[in-house]
Amino acid sequence: MKYGLVLYIFLMLPPVANLAESVMAIHMHMQMTLFVVVGVLMAPLYQKKFPRFFERWNSNGVPGILLFMVILGYWLLPRTMDEALSIPAVELFKFISLPFLAGVPLRDSWGKLSNLGKNTLYVLLSVIFGVMAWLYIASPVQLCNNYLIIEQKTLGWGFVFFAVSIMIYFISTLIIDPSDYE
Repeated sequence: MKYGLVLYIFLMLPPVANLAESVMAIHMHMQMTLFVVVGVLMAPLYQKKFPRFFERWNSNGVPGILLFMVILGYWLLPRTMDEALSIPAVELFKFISLPFLAGVPLRDSWGKLSNLGKNTLYVLLSVIFGVMAWLYIASPVQLCNNYLIIEQKTLGWGFVFFAVSIMIYFISTLIIDPSDYE
């Protein structure tokens, strides 16, 4: 919990936020990802404080994963990255939504999901990241007003890396039996 809070405060410091948002790939793949990690780290506190809420609202993990995917999908849009840089209310929404509406539900849901649910999420994320990679790499026009086309292509290749990494991990979970390492 305290690591999550320290990371959260650190990421919101104006010099840190400005530096992270100055490079498109760092903005998307590092800052936004770390805000989700903040939520994952802080989730146990909220699960202990509001156990009945999580039991009632997210008993099988599906509602939490759906909320996570909606928030993730929103922040993958090029326009929202632009608006986070030019509209303070949208940046504030980023600071709140990624940890608390994506990270916390992800942590709460992950243990409740079946293997089929987890495998579906791996494949879905790989496909989404693959589509985003294609969008950012293949687009002949600048998608974000605040970033250059070369930064856009770099971001796209970052999405390729994440999509391939998730698929490699997913395939390894199908091949390797975790009980072999206990």
